[in-house]
Amino acid sequence: MERNILLQRLERILPTVEKPGRYVGGELNQVLKDWNSVKTHVALAFPDIYDIGVPNLGLTILYNLLNERSDVLAERVYLPWVDMEAAMRQQDIPLYALESKTPVRQFDILGISLPYETLYTNVLNLLDLAKIPLRSRDRTIHDPLVIAGGHAVFNPEPIAPFFDAFVIGEGEEIIHEIVNTYQEWKQNHSSRQDLLAELVKIEGIYIPSFYEPEYNEDGTIRSIHRLHPNAPPQVKKRLVAQLPKPPTRFIVPSISVVHNRVSIEIMRGCTRGCRFCHAGMVTRPVRERSVDEIVSAVREALDATGFEEVALLSLSSSDYTHILDLVSRVSSETSDHYLTISLPSLRIESFSVELMEKLRGSRQGGFTLAPEAATERMRNIINKPISTRQLLDTAREIYSRGWTTIKLYFMIGHPSETIEDVQAIADLCKAVLEEGRKVIGKRATLHAGVSTFVPKPHTPFQWVACDTLEQIEAKQSLLKRELRGPGLKLTWNNPHETLMEAWLSRGDRRLADVVETAWRLGAKFDAWQDQFNFEIWRQAFAAHQLDPAFYTHRQRSEDEIFPWDHIFSGVRKAYLLSEYHASLAEKTQNDCRQGCFACGILPKYADLRRNNPGSHWKCPEVPRRTVKIPLEQPA
Repeated sequence: MERNILLQRLERILPTVEKPGRYVGGELNQVLKDWNSVKTHVALAFPDIYDIGVPNLGLTILYNLLNERSDVLAERVYLPWVDMEAAMRQQDIPLYALESKTPVRQFDILGISLPYETLYTNVLNLLDLAKIPLRSRDRTIHDPLVIAGGHAVFNPEPIAPFFDAFVIGEGEEIIHEIVNTYQEWKQNHSSRQDLLAELVKIEGIYIPSFYEPEYNEDGTIRSIHRLHPNAPPQVKKRLVAQLPKPPTRFIVPSISVVHNRVSIEIMRGCTRGCRFCHAGMVTRPVRERSVDEIVSAVREALDATGFEEVALLSLSSSDYTHILDLVSRVSSETSDHYLTISLPSLRIESFSVELMEKLRGSRQGGFTLAPEAATERMRNIINKPISTRQLLDTAREIYSRGWTTIKLYFMIGHPSETIEDVQAIADLCKAVLEEGRKVIGKRATLHAGVSTFVPKPHTPFQWVACDTLEQIEAKQSLLKRELRGPGLKLTWNNPHETLMEAWLSRGDRRLADVVETAWRLGAKFDAWQDQFNFEIWRQAFAAHQLDPAFYTHRQRSEDEIFPWDHIFSGVRKAYLLSEYHASLAEKTQNDCRQGCFACGILPKYADLRRNNPGSHWKCPEVPRRTVKIPLEQPA
């Protein structure tokens, strides 16, 4: 379709849809280049609506990095909401990029961000709206190279047939290698298969068509066969030794979005070792940005955007080495901007309260703590070693310093959890609220957010079963009964959404047919409560004679080959198993800044550290304690 025809049709339908500002582009700090002046055109897609996608930091980083190149053009793509989608299909308008309104199919590379599994049906909707064949095998040299990255692709198998390639790990360096390889291939006018054969040579690239799983009679995986001589036995996670300069020219959106703010990543990775935490395992090792670099980035970003909120992001912000200095510098050097500064992911201790005291405007949304479990036994199992007394003392300090609301985040469904452990969540919430009432009276309130645990790949709990629907509902019913009354608020997850997340995150390649069937039956926007339809997924599983309980409620044997075993997160499977055994014994593991426990990161990536002496790695060079674990053979 010619661009002029597309624009004419857009003009007709935009006045008829909700929030037309989602679909017009033209925002402050967008990058618009002449299409014919560059070699390579990249569409960067977030498979959800504009409101969710614009603040995504991963896409923002890649957008800025690619557009710094004179030979590359990068534009943004988001999914239309249901009203706009219906209008586009009726008017035969293909999915287009915001900057130039060019149809996505005309780009050379389509890069899709996948931070979580509930976006999978949206991916198929995106490809269909773009008029790109859903499956990699059906694409020709006239279609874009379709790749994905993000935390969800550490188990890419449930969506493997829909992608030409996956980026495993961090994208700041590998994105340039992908573009360079594509440019060399395009000059040679060779086949699409030749392009994949060149891409697989890049460390961190997974080509799913070069692998084929074989199954046992019981449905478990017997082996994963390599179909190409260059395909590695394990695809090693890509990481950058030293974090590059953070982006500062953030898109200023046309409408209100979920986060209108400057987001600066102060460090990447975590050493806490919470056994349920996928992000904490797959983002190792810890790397920190300097205080000067962060403060400079904040100032530049404020000048470039006019935003009034700054978020200093990391998995465990109070573990940042120079956190006090950072908070003081950011507060003092931005005093003329009247900012709200947020610092998420703080530890449960008085030190965190002191940090929040330094942040102007921090009392607006309450003080958030994440004990995850309410009994010390359960916190030992998940390796979150804090005491109930410590939590209550911290709560009292929070209320006494002016906060009226504390938000506590818990998970139900942890391994070995009993109904008494769930009752303890209600008891602990009431005890925390009572601490507040001792200090500030009836103004004290407490909000308990309770999600349901899903055992994730590449974590010590990848062997355990997920709670059944009946177990989840019984636990939620108890909390709904107990956590009611003045000052108490409870929010919880839809149990059906939990089960969907469980089978998609732990599934094998056979689930690709289920995902496609669910999409064809109408599944999309599964992360939205008003759009999610669990019955569609039941029908999709039945259509392919697969039992969802096989993926959710089955305890894995310790020698089972997982669908993701040929993806190496940097943390050895033997280490994860040792941590799983420690959880069964209710033993905690120290923060690995206090001594190395041989997870696998240090020896695998030591060469990167040696070659980047200026990097702020937080793995000890000479471990004070080492657990000797035999190396397992790759799947």
